[in-house]
Amino acid sequence: MSLQVLYEDNHLLVVNKPAEIATMGAEAGRPTIHAAACEYLKAKYNKPGNVFVGIVSRLDTMTSGVLVLARTSKAASRLQAQFARKGNDSGPGKVYLAVVQGEIDPPTGHLRDEVFKDDAARRMRTVGRNGSPTGGSAQSAELEYLSIAGDDRCTLLAVRLATGRKHQIRVQFADRGHPILGDRKYGSKRPFPAGISLHSWALAIDHPTKKDRMAFHASPPRTWRGVLADLGVADVKDYWPQVSDAFQFNA
Repeated sequence: MSLQVLYEDNHLLVVNKPAEIATMGAEAGRPTIHAAACEYLKAKYNKPGNVFVGIVSRLDTMTSGVLVLARTSKAASRLQAQFARKGNDSGPGKVYLAVVQGEIDPPTGHLRDEVFKDDAARRMRTVGRNGSPTGGSAQSAELEYLSIAGDDRCTLLAVRLATGRKHQIRVQFADRGHPILGDRKYGSKRPFPAGISLHSWALAIDHPTKKDRMAFHASPPRTWRGVLADLGVADVKDYWPQVSDAFQFNA
């Protein structure tokens, strides 16, 4: 698998993850970003043995976009601590692109839910909307969204996460009747060419050793071109100033 590297130094490796590839832990014989990163570093630096690649945050298998990996154990521990913090100022800034079914009203908003894992169904659920957890396992899930373009069929959203729960964007919008295109697990009736229409668009972190704030951006895959063209979006980069200002993106 070809690895698209967005940034690299002695402590960081930032990649643009393709859809339908697991971050790590896939079934035997299936590719993962972790394995691809190890092979990339071994080949580039001619390392005969194993190399260290730390997973500090994950993207769902069906999701594409910016993914940060650690090249040292020091970087891994410091980045893991960052990703455990909440808030755009104290922790990483995360902005996603999502295309959801239907027209979103109002065009901007803040969603807050309590979510929990339904192990039997292998999916997340929200408390009070479609189930109740057992053992007090529910966690708060918060996000902000901004509509970029849309019609009565679907809407392109920018989404800023305040928390990082499993399948958070997917379940919060699906439970309001707006599943992400291609996301059959959460009720989408519309197909998508590869994976689902959810993309990690921008990520801001503090460098683990230099402490400088750094921001990384990744354009959505080519598989998005058709749906973006239908919505009249030529290049999502044109909307970044508006999105960054609305979310007060701390980069």
